[in-house]
Amino acid sequence: MSVRRRTWTNADGSRGEAWVCNYTDTGGIRRLRTFDRKKEAEEFAGAVGVDVRHGIHVPDSQSISVAKAARLWLEGAANLERTTRWGYETHVNLHIVPLIGAVKLSQLTVPMVRGFEDKLAADRSPAMVRKVLTSLGGILADAQERGLVAQNVVRGLRTHRRRGRRGKDASQRRGSKLKVGVNIPALNEMRAIIAHLPGRWRPLLLTAIFTGLRASELRGLRWSDIDLKRNELHVRQRADRFKKIGAPKSEAGERTIPLPPTVANALREWKLACPAGSLNLVFPNAQGGVQDYSNILKRGLWPAQITAGVVDAHGHAKYTGLHSLRHFYASWCINRKKDGGLELPLKLVQGRLGHASIQITADRYGHLFPSADDGSELAAAERALIGLR
Repeated sequence: MSVRRRTWTNADGSRGEAWVCNYTDTGGIRRLRTFDRKKEAEEFAGAVGVDVRHGIHVPDSQSISVAKAARLWLEGAANLERTTRWGYETHVNLHIVPLIGAVKLSQLTVPMVRGFEDKLAADRSPAMVRKVLTSLGGILADAQERGLVAQNVVRGLRTHRRRGRRGKDASQRRGSKLKVGVNIPALNEMRAIIAHLPGRWRPLLLTAIFTGLRASELRGLRWSDIDLKRNELHVRQRADRFKKIGAPKSEAGERTIPLPPTVANALREWKLACPAGSLNLVFPNAQGGVQDYSNILKRGLWPAQITAGVVDAHGHAKYTGLHSLRHFYASWCINRKKDGGLELPLKLVQGRLGHASIQITADRYGHLFPSADDGSELAAAERALIGLR
C-alpha cells in the first residue's frame, strides 16, 4: 500500500499533478486509484487497508449498481408471501431505483444515503421513508453476504442519527405510543359507531370490534370456523390483498376467540342472508368471493363514523382503517372491569390478538395497562401490608 505524487507534462506544455494510491486487493491483484489531493488519497488508503485486511474490499470495477443488487435481493425473496414481495418491489421500482439505482455499491456512502433519505422525505410520508430505508438496508445486507459490498451504510446512518438530537426525535416519533382518541377509538366513540353500523356491514364490523381480527383474517373467515353453539370463533386462514387464501400470519395466528352474545346473534341473523359461494366465507362479496378491503372501508367503516359524528376537522371519518378496531379490542381486553373492560392479563391478550411474541403485545399495548399503585389501590395495599384496617 503506497500513496505517491504523480506528475506529467500536458500537450500544451502545462504541468499536471495527481496523487495515486497503489494497493493489492484481497485477490492478490494490483489496483490503482487516482485523486486530486493527497488527503483524499491517504484517507482512501487507510479505509481500503482495513477492508483488505478483513477480506471485504470490493474494487469499483467489480462493484454492481444498487439497481442490480436490488434485483438480486428480490430474486432471493421469491418465496415470500406475495403481498410482502409486492411491497418490496414497490419500494425498489418507485423509490430506490429512480433516485440511486445507477450508483455503484462501492461508491454508496452514509452522506449519500442521508441525502437519499432527505429526497424521499420531501414528498413521501414518514412511514414510507422508513419502509424504503428498511428495504435499502435489506438490499445492502444481502449484497454484503454475497461479498458485493464492504459495509451496510444504512446501518451506519441509523447509528449516526441516534447520537444527535434529530436522530433522537426521529426515534421517538417511530416509537410513539398508541393513544386513545387518536389511534384507538374512545369508549364513547365506539358506542356511537356501534349504534350506527350500516346494514350488511354490521355483522362484519361487530366481529372486528369484539374479536380484534386482522382485516385479512376477517376476509378469509369461513362459516366452518365459527361455532355458534359455543359462541367461539376459530382463526385458521386469511385472505391477502390479492384475495389469495392462505395460512395465518404466524403459528400464533391460529387461535380461538370467544364471541360476545351481540356478535353471535348478529352472525346467526347474517348467516341467513349471507351470499353463498364455494369458499364458504362469512363476509364475502355479492358473488361469494373474497371481499375487497376498500369496500369494507368505503361502504361500512367510514359511513358508520360519519353518521355517528366520529369525524376529523374536515368532516371525514376519524379512523381510516380496520386496524383501529383491532387496537380498540386490545384496549377493551386490557381495561379494568370497572371501566368497561375485560381486565385480562398480558399473556391472554397476546393469545387473543395472535401475536407471535408477548414482547410485541407489551411494546404496542403495555402502556394501556392500569398502574397497580394508583390512589385507593395503593392505600389499600399499604393497610394490608402493615396490618391496619
